[in-house]
Amino acid sequence: MKLNDIKDNIGARKTGKRLGRGIGSGKGKTSGSGHKGQKARSGVAINGFEGGQMPINRRLPKRGFNNIFRRRFAIINIGGLQKAIDEGKLDIKKAIDSAALVASGMVTNPRDGIRLLGQGEIKAKVTIHVAGVSGSAKEAVEKAGGSVVVEEKSAKSEPSDKESGKS
Repeated sequence: MKLNDIKDNIGARKTGKRLGRGIGSGKGKTSGSGHKGQKARSGVAINGFEGGQMPINRRLPKRGFNNIFRRRFAIINIGGLQKAIDEGKLDIKKAIDSAALVASGMVTNPRDGIRLLGQGEIKAKVTIHVAGVSGSAKEAVEKAGGSVVVEEKSAKSEPSDKESGKS
């Protein structure tokens, strides 16, 4: 192979449209932009305009509310917890917390905390630290001889009345 033999692959370089090169080219005169009007000019931006018809973003109703302060929990069930204990992924001698659950592979992203739900059954006596727990899950863990510790998320410190100047 020599330098003079090197060439692009077929289709690697696309030739641009040659606009305004006579009527015979099919893209002469107005260059495919039609006659006059906003769309014939450069800088056209009519996103969402539907030709005078009511646009879809105005036709569809808006419903609901997105709470930006909502806490999103990673969810585990007691059945899955028992399965991880049986497989040796979790040590029941130590307290089970979010770090232990991530290390075992049960949870990949603990988000705003872990919530324990009551699907399945648990036989092992465990102490588990979670951000939230359902009533049935707490009952099942305590029935097996374990305990559930609910850790409250630290709220942002709000200024007291003295600091904010209220009386």
